[in-house]
Amino acid sequence: MTTDRDRILGLAGEIDDLGRRLAAVGAELRAIRTTQEAPAPPPVMATPPMPPPPMYWPPQQPPQPPHQQWHQPPPVPPQPVYRPVPRPTLVETLGKQGAGSKIVAWVGGAVTLLGIVLLLVLAVQRGWLGPLPRVLSGGAFGLALIGTGMWLHRRPVGRTGAFALVGTGIATLYLDAVAATALYDFLPSLAGLALGLLVTVGGILVAVRWDSALLATAVVLGCAVCAPMITGGFSAELVLFLLVVQAATAPVQLRREWTALTLSSAFPPIIASVVSTALLGSPGSWANTGAALGVALLGVALALIVLRRKENDPGALALLATSAAPALIAALLLPKTGAVLVAGGISLVLLGIWATRRWWPGYVGDLAGLAGLIALMQATMTQFDGTARAAVLLGEALVLVFLARWSRNRFAMAASLGFAAVGGLVGIVHDYSPALLVLFGDRTTGVLVGALVVAVLILAAAILLPWTAFRLEVLRAPAANPLPWLLAGVAVLYGAAGAVLCATLLVLPDRTGFLTGHVLITVSWTVAALLLLVRGIDVVALRVTGLVLVGAAVLKLVLFDLAALDGMARVAAFLGAGLALLVAGVRYARVVRES
Repeated sequence: MTTDRDRILGLAGEIDDLGRRLAAVGAELRAIRTTQEAPAPPPVMATPPMPPPPMYWPPQQPPQPPHQQWHQPPPVPPQPVYRPVPRPTLVETLGKQGAGSKIVAWVGGAVTLLGIVLLLVLAVQRGWLGPLPRVLSGGAFGLALIGTGMWLHRRPVGRTGAFALVGTGIATLYLDAVAATALYDFLPSLAGLALGLLVTVGGILVAVRWDSALLATAVVLGCAVCAPMITGGFSAELVLFLLVVQAATAPVQLRREWTALTLSSAFPPIIASVVSTALLGSPGSWANTGAALGVALLGVALALIVLRRKENDPGALALLATSAAPALIAALLLPKTGAVLVAGGISLVLLGIWATRRWWPGYVGDLAGLAGLIALMQATMTQFDGTARAAVLLGEALVLVFLARWSRNRFAMAASLGFAAVGGLVGIVHDYSPALLVLFGDRTTGVLVGALVVAVLILAAAILLPWTAFRLEVLRAPAANPLPWLLAGVAVLYGAAGAVLCATLLVLPDRTGFLTGHVLITVSWTVAALLLLVRGIDVVALRVTGLVLVGAAVLKLVLFDLAALDGMARVAAFLGAGLALLVAGVRYARVVRES
């Protein structure tokens, strides 16, 4: 007789079996989901029904054998599938609803602004009204445009036209302030600048309130494009007005990442300053130079502000790299002292940013360092002439080499190479030319001392540059990249030969000194080759350099010493080089056997 207890136990066994089957089906579904491209698994055979479990009292689940226990796999989280969002084409953008109205509204604002400028020019040419009525009517018209735009902005359907009207009205007010200051002299320069700043700040605040980068950019570009037409050309006063516009954007750039606003406010002052300097001619004007310095300092400051918020912003990096250009160009037209002060001051500011590069994100430090080194080179070229110019440039290259080695800075390494190349070329052209090595002539002590200094610096730079580059892992070993090492070796030979010859001529200032110097050059090359071969038993680079130096000494003997030297000088050169080579060969063979 079956009791209720037996029915309940049988039902419990069936429920357990059903749970196991559902778990198996769930595992299969999860496997299918995670391996969508895998072949479908074979169908699962139905599990035969298990017999009813025996009755236990008190009721409990009987233990299962290990091979029949079900281990549920852990759930696999679904992986998101990346699908790139296609960018709309130009035709799709123009075909959107409302795009045509925006284009028409902004084009209408630009045409209106140009019409206002043409009206002011025509009024001046034909004598319509007086200067004061012209200014007042221009201001009233600008305020009317702004008021209409503010009224339209209250309704969503009119906001497109509101942006264009407000942008045109603000630009009209700014141009009116420029005209009142530069054309009619109603306001002094400081008052005009203050009024222009007030108008521009008002326009930028409206753009921030409406969250419209396009409106802010339109205000700035409208002022920048039309201001030269009102002032009658490019001048220092125009540059100052454009700097006011740029300064007005600084608070916005602290809060918003509007790259278009950065570019539209930064580059008009740079362009205006360069053009006004080119039109100014020589001699330079301190007013124009002061405006160029303002462009440089303000541009660098705003670039740093933007780059602190948005790392490696392209517009801010371009501004940082080009802000110093107007001041450096203006310095070329100044007297020597002023030019050095301007270029040197800019280099100190930019190199200071480079020195504190760990505090600046991205490429700020290296880019400022590049611009600062260009300014430093200009200051050096302006301040020094004659032998001192090449010597100072090569000395700066050596300082940068030591700085690169100490700080492991590859940028300083590249900068030292640039200074060494420029200084070496200047020295070869003006101080230590190849003619000094091959032709004897009457040269003063000052010329020989200058050539000696340049030759020694070329020798030092040619040795330290590749060694530092190799230690910084910028330059590979000679076997892997022989060309830079070959060029450095030629520079080493050139510098060493000049140093030996000039030192000899300072002691024996006649043809005997010239011949003796060349004998010493040949013998010194062979001795240096011996030292390199002995030290280069286990170092491939030294061994190869020594063999190359042997070849150079032999070529000098055959191509130069045999024809240029005579008498005992020729004999001494050949005997000295020959004996040194013999000693080198014997010693090198012995060291090879012992190693």
